[in-house]
This record gives sequence, C-alpha cells and structure tokens, in this order.
Amino acid sequence: MKLVNLYNKMRPELVKIENQLQAEVDSDHKLLKQTAQHLLEAGGKRIRPVFVLLAGNFGEYDFTKLSKVAIALELIHMASLVHDDVIDNASTRRGYPTVKAEWDNLTAMYTGDYILARSLILITKLENVHIQRILSKAIVQMCEGEIEQIRDLFNIDQDLKNYLKRIKRKTALLISVSCHLGALAANADKQTANSLKMFGYNVGMAFQITDDILDFTATSEQLGKPAGSDLKQGNITLPVIYALQQTNKPQISKELIELIKSDDLANNVDKAIKLVKESGGIEYCQQLSDQYLDKAYAALKPLPDIQAKKYFYDIAKFIGQREY
Repeated sequence: MKLVNLYNKMRPELVKIENQLQAEVDSDHKLLKQTAQHLLEAGGKRIRPVFVLLAGNFGEYDFTKLSKVAIALELIHMASLVHDDVIDNASTRRGYPTVKAEWDNLTAMYTGDYILARSLILITKLENVHIQRILSKAIVQMCEGEIEQIRDLFNIDQDLKNYLKRIKRKTALLISVSCHLGALAANADKQTANSLKMFGYNVGMAFQITDDILDFTATSEQLGKPAGSDLKQGNITLPVIYALQQTNKPQISKELIELIKSDDLANNVDKAIKLVKESGGIEYCQQLSDQYLDKAYAALKPLPDIQAKKYFYDIAKFIGQREY
C-alpha cells in the first residue's frame, strides 16, 4: 500500500486532527496567531498523529482521548521545527518560508515557546500522570539533543555513537513516544505498549538516517530546501562521518576536511556531496537504515494481526523506499 492510500483511509480522523490543531494554536494575540497559522499552513506528514491513532487500535480505541495525545505530540514537533530553523538559519522548510524568515528570530523563538506551552496544557487534560511523565522526560531529552547538535556543529571528530545518540533524541524519541502513548492512552497491555514503543524507536532511527541520506541524493525541489543544507549549516551527519573515517580513501577524507574547515563551504557544497557519494557513505547509511527497519518489523511480529499492524508494516516499508 502507498502511504497516500493509508492517509486516505484515515482521512476523517486526520481532518479532525488538523482542525483541532488549528484551534489549539489560535490566539487572541494577533502576531502569535499569524505565526502559528503560518507554520500550520506549511503542512507536514503528521506522521506522529498517525502513529498515535494506529497504536490506539491495539487497545480500547477512543478518538477523543487519542486525539489529545496526537495533537500534543504534533505541537511539540512543530515547536522543535521553529526552534531548529532559527538555529540552522533556515529560510525555507518544505518549500515554504520559515517563521524566522517571514518575521525574525525572536518572533520565531517565542512562537515555538507558545506552541510548546499549548501542548503541555493539552496533555494535562488526559489526567494520566504516567503519560505526562513520559512526555515531560521526552521534551527534556529533545532539548538536550538540540544542545548537543549545536555543540557539534562543524565538528569533524564525531563517530557513529555520537550520531546515533543525537538522532535518537532529535527524531526517534518522539516517534517512539507517539506509538507508546497511543497504546497507553488506549489502555493496551504493558507488553503491547512496549512492543509499539520499540517499533517506533527503530522506525524513527531509520527515518532520520534516510533523511540524512536524502540530503545528499535528492534534489532541492524534492527536499523543499537546498540539497546539502545540513552540511552547509555545519550539521555533520552519518554519510559525512563515514566519508571522514575512510582510511582506505585518504584523499576523499582530506578534501572533505578542508572543505568543512574552509570559509567557503557554502559555495562548494556540491563538491562535498560528490566526495561523500564517492566514499560509499550513502550505501553504508542505507544498510544501517535497513537494519533498524528489520528491528522494527521484529517488534511488530508478536502483536495481534489487526489492520493497524499491517499499516505499521506499510509505513516502515515506505520509509525504507522513499526517495524524498
């Protein structure tokens, strides 16, 4: 099944989620209302709400309860994107002007803070301390991950361990929490909730690794931002880390280090992309992504054979095959 078909089948619920997102970010403050609506209009895959709703099928499905979790998680994700765009000095996202580009850095930061606060208000309505505790811990870890990413900008002395720890906090954590909390909100048993949590973690890791691959292989039109943006901004992702560590291809490593350390990296990003591709970094990352997807499939195996399980398989397969 193509992902678009899954979204079509879930369309009634996702339309309600979208409408509720609009309501949650509404504000009497004119500027906050404009910036938050601007962010919503940029769209997104809404993959976290999809995971929450699907996970809810493994327990007592209650859309009203699940939608609160789904919207809270999507708001946290949106807030992190606004902050990311300030840190990365990004002018576009998904081909749409960022809040910081349309207004300014301070407005963007306060918009992100506002959206995050709205998510916390919403999650308290569930009156489930366990869910609140998991979500609060996730926000802390995400912030720690962002600080580490800032610290490691243009740092060529990174390894696989650094990278995996960073993307766990940047991406995999919130996807894992989406699956976990969807199950908990539906009163699924502990074993089922933990299996879904592990599925979400492994899919999230594969998702981010694939994203980092696409930064080197997709076109600017497909990405909705310039190709090689991560490297240009000093974000050393796994394809680059692999290329830098290839002792059997010292010339590639040497040239790449010189480019990263130069003041002219932005104008030579195409050359850097070429070096990364020649190093075999893309193939290495694809193999690692596939390993995480295999773990995701394994986490699903003991779960009941319901339609939601098949949809989870389809999403994992889509992540492994996507080209942008």
